[in-house]
Amino acid sequence: MSAPFRFGVIAAAHGSGDAWTARARRVAELGYSTLLTPDNLPAHEPLLALATAAAAAPTLRVCPFVLAAPLRTPASVAWQATSLTALTGGRFELGLGTGRPDARDEAAALGMSWGTGAERLAAVRAAVDATRERSPATPVVLAASGPKALATAAEIADTVFLAARPTTSRDEVVAMAAVVRAAGREPEIGMNLFAVGDDVPEEMLRWAGPGAAEALADPDSLVRLRGTPTAMADELRRRRDTLGAGYFAVSEGGAEALAPVVELLSGT
Repeated sequence: MSAPFRFGVIAAAHGSGDAWTARARRVAELGYSTLLTPDNLPAHEPLLALATAAAAAPTLRVCPFVLAAPLRTPASVAWQATSLTALTGGRFELGLGTGRPDARDEAAALGMSWGTGAERLAAVRAAVDATRERSPATPVVLAASGPKALATAAEIADTVFLAARPTTSRDEVVAMAAVVRAAGREPEIGMNLFAVGDDVPEEMLRWAGPGAAEALADPDSLVRLRGTPTAMADELRRRRDTLGAGYFAVSEGGAEALAPVVELLSGT
């Protein structure tokens, strides 16, 4: 049986405490279950920001999206995750990944070794093992794209986010989901929504790189939703039926536009 739909908002933590907590409360007011915060040095430290958000919005779940394993030791991840699980009353989810390609420079700035792909994947597994030893109740969310990372995530995660770029085709995403579903454990499957409605933020196109504008204009794009709330809800039901995906994370700029769909589908 398919897991119920749930929705999160991806929001980088920056600015004053008052501004950040207001954003967190707005996410909760719109009906989203989870606030997801990226891990990168130009923004506030994600775990500190999420602790602040969780205190300000007591119904909201919080999750780093995702911690780059090379930037922390497994023991420190486990310590922080255990603390946040306790301090939020069980509303914390541990998001982990092997790190964005440009996070190599951030690792160097923090005095941490970047390592090979295999070493970074091993660091993810070590962080999960250390966390589960200290805090078995903390849900683990892994973002993965390559076959080895997807297979590892399918084996050990509670939730697997298909870390597809905006230019990734539907067929490629179907293949990614198939790796996860083949493991037989049936973890929750998540996907990103980069744009909702007719407008695509320029900053998102710059981040996504060459080919993004064309990919997002494709009616078959999996990273953009268009149409009425009912049509968008029907498309997400289709994705759950075909991909097994029932958890959708939208960029903060699309949160207001997606809110009617969240109201239609959350928990169903």
